[in-house]
Amino acid sequence: MPLNTLPVLSLADDPAQFAQAIGESFKTFGFAMVKDHGIDADLIDRAWKLTAEFFALPEAEKRSYHNPAIAGARGYTPFGTEIAKDAKAHDLKEFWHVGRDLPEGSPLADASMPPNVWPVRPEGFKDLFEELYRQFDATGATILSRIAVYLGLDEHWFDPAIEDGNSVMRLLHYPPIEGLDGEAIRAGAHGDINLITLLLGAEEAGLELLYKGEEWISASPPPGALVINVGDMLERLTNHVLPSTIHRVRNPDPERARFSRYSMPFFLHLRSDFPIRTLPQCISAEDPDRYPEAILADDFLQQRLVEIGLKKKG
Repeated sequence: MPLNTLPVLSLADDPAQFAQAIGESFKTFGFAMVKDHGIDADLIDRAWKLTAEFFALPEAEKRSYHNPAIAGARGYTPFGTEIAKDAKAHDLKEFWHVGRDLPEGSPLADASMPPNVWPVRPEGFKDLFEELYRQFDATGATILSRIAVYLGLDEHWFDPAIEDGNSVMRLLHYPPIEGLDGEAIRAGAHGDINLITLLLGAEEAGLELLYKGEEWISASPPPGALVINVGDMLERLTNHVLPSTIHRVRNPDPERARFSRYSMPFFLHLRSDFPIRTLPQCISAEDPDRYPEAILADDFLQQRLVEIGLKKKG
């Protein structure tokens, strides 16, 4: 296997074998491809149908679910709102966010984790995406348990860290591109904020990662497989042992530019009050602690939301 080709791993493999394999893929690429992930294929098919139906709604109807006061945490974010850190042009996308519904009276309920917003149509949207969120959440927890083993932690180490975590499922629509001028691309080069991202829909060409900071390589998985990548929170937690790799969604070739592109990333987050503190086993004389001061997960998140244009400063 060439060194710049992402392996395809199976979550059905022996847990210890999978832990080693995904750890090595993350350490090398910051990314992995995973099949046999346990998310129901029929549910995914129905999710694509409802996603396309929602984004085909009139613009005014979609914008009625947009609330700038919550920095895109729930509901609709219009086309051209988000921008990659340090980019000059906004991304060519619109999206919808589904988050975690917290127990009544939870101390974590604030502007970072407001109640979900649900559209009147398409019919069945709420029920389907609540179930898809639940399945993403469960698969993500399993992946993290394998990563914990790779890092020399107890397999349940992440369980309390992600309990009631601020994880978000994003339904993404990249509309057809016509007569584009300037530097805008579908998703500018960026790293993700969270622990890990689980992505459905990367089979359509366009997702690329910056391998070793030098070479853009494709991250197109087999049909139905997930692309999973390390986020900035996990990079910080592991003192860069597991790197958060820069990635982008490039504009399509001309023959594909007239088609929409859809994808569904699940951004798996720590709970908001979790202190991100470097793991001792990731610190050595050769690799001293880059982050001697801990930071709460929500403070880290808020800093980054300003950088990507979803929240105003101050």
